[in-house]
Amino acid sequence: MCVAVVTEAYAHQDRSIVLNQQLQLGDVIAGQTLNVEGAEGEVAVNNAAQGNSLSGSVENESLALTSTQTMRGNTRATTTLTLTGDTEGPVNATTQARGNYQAAGAYGGDLTIESSQSVEPSEVTASSTLTGSNARLIGGASIGVTAIANTTAIGASGARVQGTVIQNSSAGVRADNFAGTQYIPETGEFISQSIGNSVLVNSGLASSQDLTLRQRQAGDQVTASTSANSGNAWDLAGRARATGNQAVLYNQGGSAVVTTDQSNLSRIQTASRVTSYDFGAATSNAYGTGNEVSIGNNDRYLEIDNSQVNSGGVEVSSTFEGTNGYDARVAAEAVGNSVTGYACSACDGTMDVTNAQTNSGNVSATATTTIRGSGRSVTTGANAIGNSATFYVSRPGT
Repeated sequence: MCVAVVTEAYAHQDRSIVLNQQLQLGDVIAGQTLNVEGAEGEVAVNNAAQGNSLSGSVENESLALTSTQTMRGNTRATTTLTLTGDTEGPVNATTQARGNYQAAGAYGGDLTIESSQSVEPSEVTASSTLTGSNARLIGGASIGVTAIANTTAIGASGARVQGTVIQNSSAGVRADNFAGTQYIPETGEFISQSIGNSVLVNSGLASSQDLTLRQRQAGDQVTASTSANSGNAWDLAGRARATGNQAVLYNQGGSAVVTTDQSNLSRIQTASRVTSYDFGAATSNAYGTGNEVSIGNNDRYLEIDNSQVNSGGVEVSSTFEGTNGYDARVAAEAVGNSVTGYACSACDGTMDVTNAQTNSGNVSATATTTIRGSGRSVTTGANAIGNSATFYVSRPGT
């Protein structure tokens, strides 16, 4: 393993400047194995592997951030839980694998960002396995698995956020979540999420945005798989989500002007499988998309210049199997390109939108429900869309 990090920070009058360069050449691996029998309290696990990480914020001054992060090794996080007997408390486990991660915030001052993140041919994988021939999760369970090649997260308040974020990933990105149990008399939720490139921006209280985002995902696959299984479950849910490129932005108190440019070449695969012989409520949700943009401004002006190209196939499947129970909900949604923009009607909001979407990959969604005995209700749906664009002006909170 070889790590090269150059980070400089200095203040100039009322402005902080950060110059960051990070290069990770080797693999980053994190693993946890637990064997627990008859635990009386909570079982909690937090397991994370990360190639490069940068985080920081300023208050009552401005921040200028210039950052380059490069990951050339594999990133892998694995969690194995063997639970036997009665686990009285809740089981809470989080497993995360990230290639590059950066978080920046400005509160009462402006933020200028010039950022480049790159994950070169490698694997970013996260997995969780929960087993036990007689595992009885009396306190319920919440288990999440996340794999993301590049992440940029920005928070601001009373600030102008401006600049450029460039993300490139040629990694295979995979998240797997498996659970096999005997009995769950509380809520049991099992989630897997896999993303090639992700940008999240949340600015509020007299803020504005002027950003350019460029994302490229070119690895072989981006996959998310959840398999949640129990002999008897009162409220069991399996959810899986895979996305090639994702940009989610929200602003309040000023204008939002955003240019997004996304291209996905990877095959997107999402599968959620839930089984329970006896069940109260059972939910299986699966979602997959090549490129996804969501931009909202709770103020008067929103400008979006969006370009999306997806040539990777999107394949989504959601399954539930049970014998005797009450309510089953199964949903599968697959989208090649998706963009949503909204502004505030109570503020006399207006939008200026330029949108170009091209999808050449196959898109499929399949929902399967099997109940071999008796059940009360079944709600199921499958939606496959090549290109989706939604723009609207709404009242706050609607």
